[in-house]
Amino acid sequence: MHVKSAVNNQTRYALSTILMVVIAFVVVQILIRTGNISSLIKGQLVPICAYIVLAISLNLTVGILGELSLGHAGFMSVGTFTAATVCALTKASISSNGVRLLLAIILGGIMAGIVGILIGIPVLRLKGDYLAIVTLAFGEIIKGIMNNLYLGFDENGVQISLVNDNLHLAPGGKVIIGGPMGLSGNEKLSTFIAGFILIMFCLIVVFNFVDSRSGRAVMAVRDNDIAAESVGINTTKYRLMAFTISAVLAGMGGALFGMNFTSLAASKFDFNTSILILVFVVLGGLGNIRGSIIAATILTVLPEVLRAFRDYRMLLYAIVLILIMLATNSPVIRSFFGNVGSWIRNLLHRNGEKGEAANG
Repeated sequence: MHVKSAVNNQTRYALSTILMVVIAFVVVQILIRTGNISSLIKGQLVPICAYIVLAISLNLTVGILGELSLGHAGFMSVGTFTAATVCALTKASISSNGVRLLLAIILGGIMAGIVGILIGIPVLRLKGDYLAIVTLAFGEIIKGIMNNLYLGFDENGVQISLVNDNLHLAPGGKVIIGGPMGLSGNEKLSTFIAGFILIMFCLIVVFNFVDSRSGRAVMAVRDNDIAAESVGINTTKYRLMAFTISAVLAGMGGALFGMNFTSLAASKFDFNTSILILVFVVLGGLGNIRGSIIAATILTVLPEVLRAFRDYRMLLYAIVLILIMLATNSPVIRSFFGNVGSWIRNLLHRNGEKGEAANG
């Protein structure tokens, strides 16, 4: 009975979170169609979607798996540069921008997942601070590789080099990744609708994974890895599984993010970006997917809203961040949002009972 109740609560939580995202999407679409949204906010819609995906993916590692990772920006950069390469190489053969973007996001996620496996196999044998330090190092290594990577194509095919002078392109060839200059002349294919679809895909993947047998094994490893291993759970396997899924989703978020800019340097994906994504997760609550969505949205828009204050912008941003942290730890505030969540869950429950009665 208790197990069934827990499953129902988790299902209601997932449905209410998805419903919240759908309602937000519809409201924003109405504001766009009626011209009641500022160009500032409109320009932040795709980055907001990308950061939401990144926050959800990192929450899978930090909140669900219980391991601190500080190299998430590395997976993001792999997805970004893979997506830019795919879009440039398929421009002549695929006319539909939507298909090219979809292919770029998928391949960006796959490439980030491969990197996640290669990193996770040696790294996930560590725990705690050691794991955080090593993932930070790997994130900086990935940034360093991207910062020195030159990639282009011409009539002879794709050319790759770690030294600019060795990238000899024929006349008419195009440089896609230019080392420290990063991406230049990149196509802006990302849209708010594509971001919404990616968020929904990410939520479905994460919620289904958490509710699955593998997800319960991951949470058992998080709570007590020794006890989990004593009952036959392969701790290394499930930790690597969660870490890889997190890397794949981060790569997809990075692909969406990168295809929203015409130029983007590898220096963007540094330690500060990893910490920013971690702030989204901590502020929203470890293991709280809905909180990560809200935190990523607020903290992405906030610096742009405060831009009018010029020199005091980041100071005000820090003060607001501290106030939000204090508010989220206030019993009164938490009780308020808990009551709102209970109201939504009860509403869904009543609608479900009415539907069953009508079918009966």
